Amino acid sequence: MDWLLQPDSMGMKFVVMLIAVLLFALVMAAVLLLVDRPSLPRWVAATGYLGPSLLLIVMGLMIPAFMTIRNSLYANDQSTFVGLDNYAAIFSQDLFLVVLRNTFFWVLVVPLLSTALGLVYAVLVDRTRFEKFAKTLIFLPMAISMVGASIIWRFVYEYKPAGADQTGLLNQILVLFGGQPQQFLINPPINTFYLIIVMVWIQTGFAMTVLSAAIKAIPDETIEAAKMDGATGLRLFWQITVPSVRPAIIVVLTTVAMATLKAFDVVRTMTGGQFDSSIIALEFYTQTFTRQAGGIGAALAVLLFILVTPIIIYNVRQMRITEGER
Repeated sequence: MDWLLQPDSMGMKFVVMLIAVLLFALVMAAVLLLVDRPSLPRWVAATGYLGPSLLLIVMGLMIPAFMTIRNSLYANDQSTFVGLDNYAAIFSQDLFLVVLRNTFFWVLVVPLLSTALGLVYAVLVDRTRFEKFAKTLIFLPMAISMVGASIIWRFVYEYKPAGADQTGLLNQILVLFGGQPQQFLINPPINTFYLIIVMVWIQTGFAMTVLSAAIKAIPDETIEAAKMDGATGLRLFWQITVPSVRPAIIVVLTTVAMATLKAFDVVRTMTGGQFDSSIIALEFYTQTFTRQAGGIGAALAVLLFILVTPIIIYNVRQMRITEGER
């Protein structure tokens, strides 16, 4: 049975994965067979249907969450209880202060810029002849993985010494206009904003799609009434379009903010967190698995959870308010 517990080849790993999928299917089939009977009490059927999901949530989410909180209160080797010392280190050491600063810039800039660009673009191409094509161009980055997008932008930022043929798009443009090539990704803190551009490029398509649907839901009567009152251009945009799509704007802002807080791939792929470019989502991985600092890593993970939770609660409340208005 050792090969089942510790497969040492790609073929064995595939077999183990297949066995796990089959076992899951058999368990679910057995549950459905047992509980899908009219003669059984309703609580039995509810337990049968919800039980596996709740079990997976408890084992895969709640227990690891409690273990992470517990680990954050212990030293890096998990042998000594240190209380809140790990959290104190996060808010006092220069390394982690840089991480918190970068994370703040990410959460501030990415949602605002992505939402603003998505909204403006959705308004500009709404009901034009080339609307579908234009929206496809902006949405395409959403179809690319974070790692794929990061690799693309690494080529855009690629640096070669002055006098050499530039392979990076931005440096080639600089050279064409008589400038000197720049190492965009190694000079803090500006390198953080170059990384942020990648996330904005990806998330703008999502913002545009959601906001475009909200704009199309604005009643034509409202638009016509505003135009009859003399509202055109920017006045129509600020007084009619923006208030009408406000719930969608909030959803986009909070959703992009959550995705940004959990951003890992972009920084990991482009800089690896070097040159003072790390953020919380990457730093807790680095501390835990690279530097073997389990206590600090767990504390960073808990901090990330604390930062995400209010956004989730606010998003859910706004969605309920919107549903109630409908």
